[in-house]
Amino acid sequence: MAKDYVAIAMEYANGVLSGDIPACKWVQLACHRQLNDLKREGQDDFPYWFEPALANRVCQFIELLPHVKGEWARERKRLELAPWQIFRITTVFGWINEEGYRRFKTAYNEMPRKQGKSSETSGVGLYLLTADGEPGAEVYSAATTRDQAQITWKDAKQMVDRTPGLQARFGVATSSHTVFVEQTNSVFRPLSRDQGGNHDGLNVHGGLIDELHAHKTREIFDVIETGTGARKQPLLWLITTAGFNRAGICYEQRAYVTKILEGVVKDESYFGIIYTIDEDDDWTEPASWAKANPNWNISVNPEDIERKARKAMTMAAATNNFLTKHLNVWVNADTAWMDLQAWDKCGDPARTLDQFEGRKCWVGLDLASKIDVACLMLLFEEDDGWSVFGRYYIPEDAADEGRNQHYAGWARQGLVTLTPGCVTDYAYIESDLREFASRFDIQDVAFDPWQAIYLATRMQEEGLPMIEYRQTVANMSEPMKTLEALTLEGKIRHNGDPVLTWMMSNVVAHLDAKDNIYPRKEFPENKIDGVVALIMALGRAIRQQEPESQFVDTSFVGLL
Repeated sequence: MAKDYVAIAMEYANGVLSGDIPACKWVQLACHRQLNDLKREGQDDFPYWFEPALANRVCQFIELLPHVKGEWARERKRLELAPWQIFRITTVFGWINEEGYRRFKTAYNEMPRKQGKSSETSGVGLYLLTADGEPGAEVYSAATTRDQAQITWKDAKQMVDRTPGLQARFGVATSSHTVFVEQTNSVFRPLSRDQGGNHDGLNVHGGLIDELHAHKTREIFDVIETGTGARKQPLLWLITTAGFNRAGICYEQRAYVTKILEGVVKDESYFGIIYTIDEDDDWTEPASWAKANPNWNISVNPEDIERKARKAMTMAAATNNFLTKHLNVWVNADTAWMDLQAWDKCGDPARTLDQFEGRKCWVGLDLASKIDVACLMLLFEEDDGWSVFGRYYIPEDAADEGRNQHYAGWARQGLVTLTPGCVTDYAYIESDLREFASRFDIQDVAFDPWQAIYLATRMQEEGLPMIEYRQTVANMSEPMKTLEALTLEGKIRHNGDPVLTWMMSNVVAHLDAKDNIYPRKEFPENKIDGVVALIMALGRAIRQQEPESQFVDTSFVGLL
């Protein structure tokens, strides 16, 4: 009797929503989305239909393929999809639009390691190559390095080589660098950033991007995504584990998925699911380990996870690795300062500057270099804490550089101001300061004299209370410690600003012999200017009543 994969997927989704299957918020929302979509199938405002035959067909195809690595390969076993895999695959491939083409064009799959990602992805790639009804299909296994790109592709090649029935049924064959179907002129190749050559001109039907978190730039992602434009039902299959880079393409896509799942953004062409723990879960508890690992007791060995968890509990250096690789939690760098989970909990997207009209405000200004990021932070005191908002400025030419592509993306969202040319135009900052002075009760504008004297002089002449605030250890340590404490207590609030969150993740705390701390960065591209400006503003706000000589350099006091 044929296996009813759609029924298995439905049982899984209902089990998640009933609580019988442990799952985080994002998995629950993905299951709710699918069940809700089925209820409104074919309505005027939802012109999509779910075709069980299509959904079942993909799973049947994948389960005909053999394991090519490990114990199951030695035993010549075929792939066997777990219910959580069946749910994702049937959802992505089962939906069609009014023209009969696939609804979902992108699928973002985020999960811990050892969930069978490579084998599953190889199966998806081979289906897109041979059985998706696409003449001249071009399928690419894409990654930043040749070795990474070849992991999925080599698995697929070995699956073909070990499956004569696949060769006979679809005419699929292999060479040293390509899996192909000559009859339909279809190819499946690895593609990497480091292999060189011109990647323009691709006509992508299937783009498989493994370990998206490892992509330092969006180059490969953009090449694959733009290459799908001529196809009727392309699929960009993204699969990854959590990482560290919150300014990268992976976290950008993750954030987009969370907005879709929460109903903040509507995108019926984008499927996404994230397997991790919830914010309030205790990561040291075995229940959390099973919750984050959907292949628990299948490809994920509980004893192995327990051993690594014990190590992570006793060795600080192992903690972040365990959280990212085995619980799929995004953390900052190993030596980073801020607890980003605590910082994220302080975020509230509904918080806006308009809510603080006429309120007391402390401003921190870090101009850095005229060819770099300049930041202006606004800090407002509330009854039970503080609220912070940021403005960021960078020259257009600098944003166009490959390593700075995240700034261009933020600029498109209105989060960063691009000033014309190759240096930051301080006139934009002065204009914003004037606007804020008219809207808020500005107490101080704290600035570091390096790069800022001329701007500060002009603003002082216009009546703004400019305060010179040298970025010394003595001036930065206490407010930096206070900022950390406020974050852990949930008393510093922000609007979910991804630019500030990225900068916060880059801060490394340098500790001296007297237990003073100072914000630093590990690499030049890891900008922290917004955090520095926030520390300056907080320093002025919490110490304003103390004698100036104890805390700040008063060689430039402005109009106080």
